Amino acid sequence: MKVLIVYYSMYGHIYRLAEEAAEGVRSVANAEAILRRAPETLSEEILEKMGATEAQKQQSHIPVCTVKELSEADAIIFGTPTRFGNMCGQMRQFLDATGELWSKGSLVGKVGSVITSSSTQHGGQESTILTFHVTLLHQGMIIAGLPYTFEGQRMMEEISGCSPYGASTIAGEDGSRFPSKNELDGARYQGAYVAEIAKKLTT
Repeated sequence: MKVLIVYYSMYGHIYRLAEEAAEGVRSVANAEAILRRAPETLSEEILEKMGATEAQKQQSHIPVCTVKELSEADAIIFGTPTRFGNMCGQMRQFLDATGELWSKGSLVGKVGSVITSSSTQHGGQESTILTFHVTLLHQGMIIAGLPYTFEGQRMMEEISGCSPYGASTIAGEDGSRFPSKNELDGARYQGAYVAEIAKKLTT
């Protein structure tokens, strides 16, 4: 049973959540986690000007996802940073290339789930995941979020991402804040949760 985790991460925040989600997937018997990057749309020159070169190098060992791989998975966890309350352009462009999968119903009945990040505490994490769900519903996917059985959602002692819609992190306006333990725990829980649901649907 294959769970594909396809993400875009400019500075590494979503990459960390994706890695943790993969660990959650692997904690489920007979579940395989496949980590993939969404194709980049920016030039190396622009990435360098944005200070993203080093973070991109750290992810260079992760293969770039192909549209075909989406249809081969039993479940898909998507990771995207927030861009004005929506998914990033790189992920949008990748999903816009899935028209053939839609026409064939290739993703119908597969589990779909989303993780995200934003620079500020109320920077659109929930709207990003909810608007992402619209695409998954058009593809006929079964949506899985992050249920309140993940106790970390009730945390009040510190600032933390994560909502019933999916795991998330807050990067800070300068990108210096990386996922906290609670946020990583949420991503790991979500990975296992998606894998458990997909396992039930495929047996």
